Amino acid sequence: MTQVIACIDGTDVSTTVCDYAVWASLRMDAPLEFLHVLDKSEYPTDTNLSGNIGLGSREALLDELAALDEKRGKLALEQGKLMLEAAKSRALDSAIKNPTTRQRHGSLVETLNEMETSIRLLVLGKHDDHLSEHIGSRLENVVRTLHRPILITTAADYRLPQKVMLAFDGSATTRKGVEMVATSPLFRDMPCHLIMVGTDNHSNREQLQWAKHTLEAAGFDTPATLLSGEVEKVLCDYRAAHDIDMLIMGAYGHSVIRRFLVGSTTTSVVRNASVPVLLLR
Repeated sequence: MTQVIACIDGTDVSTTVCDYAVWASLRMDAPLEFLHVLDKSEYPTDTNLSGNIGLGSREALLDELAALDEKRGKLALEQGKLMLEAAKSRALDSAIKNPTTRQRHGSLVETLNEMETSIRLLVLGKHDDHLSEHIGSRLENVVRTLHRPILITTAADYRLPQKVMLAFDGSATTRKGVEMVATSPLFRDMPCHLIMVGTDNHSNREQLQWAKHTLEAAGFDTPATLLSGEVEKVLCDYRAAHDIDMLIMGAYGHSVIRRFLVGSTTTSVVRNASVPVLLLR
């Protein structure tokens, strides 16, 4: 059975991650699991420093450092358990039935790769103070590795999604994205604004019309617009002007919008987004 997986780390985005995961779980009628992964490289629970150059003869210091690292790791694991219980309690208060929790001590990417077949939607939070020119190495690695829809939330308070925007370029990935939105209960009964950034020509208009008809046939109110300009600015300006609650985009590819999500442009859109971004693969 596939489920919504929410990654909880105890930072300022964890509450928002929890709330959007609850929203998605209820909308899709999918089980919800909260995941906490403690990175072994930062929080070892079994430390051996005997190989450190210059410390080999200082056994007492080595033992003390190892003991401190082990204690720090175990305390972090206990803190993680408390965070998971708090998230579970919050979900129960929001009418989620039987939310589960899972804790791992290792690598977030490796853990999610092992769980990939059971993931229907992954919810992650971005940390604005750590982004600079990158999304954050862990978050970016997850986006590049996992072939599942990923909802990236901001540190802002949860806001019930009522209008969404889908960035469309006519590629196979974004056509699949249109079909996913059309068939998923996640956005049902919401207006879905369809935006294409490119040249106003017959091919682009035809592609946009296909996407609009597909969504309208599924019952969506679908304002569709073909705009020219720099992709990031066009999308951000449109989102602000129409008070959009969530942006939906394809994650990778070779066309204009999907190049926008590779390398520095990927980090730019996610870093600057003031609303959650749903990345589709």
